[in-house]
Amino acid sequence: MAAFSRAKHRWKRDNLFRVLTRNLTGKYDYDLVVIGGGSGGLACSKEAALVGQKVAVLDYVEPSVKGTKWGLGGTCVNVGCIPKKLMHQAALLGTAVKDAKKYGWQIPEPIFHDWATMAEAVQNHVRSLNWGHRVQLQDKKVKYLNMRGSLVDEHTVKGVTKAGKETILTAKNIVIATGGRPKYPTNIPGAMEHGITSDDIFWLRKSPGKTLVVGASCILDLPENKEIIIWLQYQKIIVLNSSDVALECAGFLTGIGLDTTVMVRSIALRGFDQQMAVLVTDYMEAYGTKFAWKCIPKKVEKLTSGALQVTWMEINTSKEYQDTYDCILWAVGRAPETKLLGLDKLGVQINKETGKIIVRPDESTSVPNIYAFGDIAEGRPELTPTAIKAGKLLAHRLAGRSSELMNYHSVATTVFTPLEYGCVGLSEEEAEKRHGKDGIEVYHAFYKPLEFTVAERDAGQCYLKVVCEREGDQKILGLHFTGPNAGEVMQGFALSLKCGATYSHLLQTVGIHPTCAEEVIKVNITKRSGLDATVTGC
Repeated sequence: MAAFSRAKHRWKRDNLFRVLTRNLTGKYDYDLVVIGGGSGGLACSKEAALVGQKVAVLDYVEPSVKGTKWGLGGTCVNVGCIPKKLMHQAALLGTAVKDAKKYGWQIPEPIFHDWATMAEAVQNHVRSLNWGHRVQLQDKKVKYLNMRGSLVDEHTVKGVTKAGKETILTAKNIVIATGGRPKYPTNIPGAMEHGITSDDIFWLRKSPGKTLVVGASCILDLPENKEIIIWLQYQKIIVLNSSDVALECAGFLTGIGLDTTVMVRSIALRGFDQQMAVLVTDYMEAYGTKFAWKCIPKKVEKLTSGALQVTWMEINTSKEYQDTYDCILWAVGRAPETKLLGLDKLGVQINKETGKIIVRPDESTSVPNIYAFGDIAEGRPELTPTAIKAGKLLAHRLAGRSSELMNYHSVATTVFTPLEYGCVGLSEEEAEKRHGKDGIEVYHAFYKPLEFTVAERDAGQCYLKVVCEREGDQKILGLHFTGPNAGEVMQGFALSLKCGATYSHLLQTVGIHPTCAEEVIKVNITKRSGLDATVTGC
């Protein structure tokens, strides 16, 4: 034991000497070390290698409270966008099967969904992506270290393996892209003991059964339930909200036939256009999802039967209610992964309320040579594509190949609820706040997708609106769309907003017939007119 202790001290002494020597001589192990192997970190590391940098990336997944763990790729690949979209697709297929009968398909009854089959297929695909990322790093000569990384100084990172073995790496520049993890409410007895989060739902081996999803509106643990709002380049971004996660999960759980309830403290999809949010939840209610509006959970208890008994309170009346569930899914916000990075030792400035790293427009922090981007950075949208783009641009700047900064203005996104909601630019509320009610013109339309007609599906929530400046060329400020394939529709229109599209540009565009996207370029009724905005005929 004494020999082991002496060896450990000698190792630390030798590594300290290496760090001091390299900091004095300016010779480092790497040009760039990236802490975090999510979408953004991987994009940054691979791009840096492509432009001639010597790069290492450290990634380590701390198992969730329930013991769920996964491989390389971060939240999006493992417990976010990818498995969510695949399970959303499973739910859409269930609806398609019902529609198919109207189109003449003879489908024998009963039809039922098998969770285990879906979960295995989704998880196998995710594992293939984990392997693919490792192969890509190897092909691009990026050193991958399955280690938890922390900062020693502005040029030095310490990596620690699961077994506790330490490695010291020095680098000219260090990038932090560790993202965030779902939070549990700390003020609700039994919440952590008996609940799960989005870190677990996609890796369950058996069906969650009757599920209560708590979220869709706010973060329960913020002081006085405040929402955190960041102003960045004149674009208002709500950066701490799992409202879309709650609705997306509830949507696919309902779609595969599970009894699902969403508990909402105030409003759904805070930070999004609220007219669109109401359409999304109205459709979900008609689709079969139950909602407990203006309610907050008080405690969770496990009964002898194994069922989870939830006690909650209706805010307006203070009345308490109880019901039992098989699964409680908390979607009440995300916490940035900053606590174990050693930021305080170096003086890296963070927002004490959110825990996120404060960054400049070039993603630099308050400490030279240390950069941060993605979900870990204050004021950045919590979206995979923005992290990927920001990471690539940062890699080029650090290599001296470019000075281009990430443009976070008018970033499109989609909520993959049963009726999808895609948007880009300002909500109607935000546009009105900035330009005044008389300074904007809102063109809108209720339409019916052709696919809904034979299937006799209700299209009452299929809607679009184009928010424009009222004067001049009527520049488009925001575009919102609920309907099938909303993400595919919005991707194309996002480009037009980047190019400064106006309402007249829409009118000059020839549509693809018959599509839902076509309705956007045909829109001609203003809200101000009070006329019926229902589309009839071609």
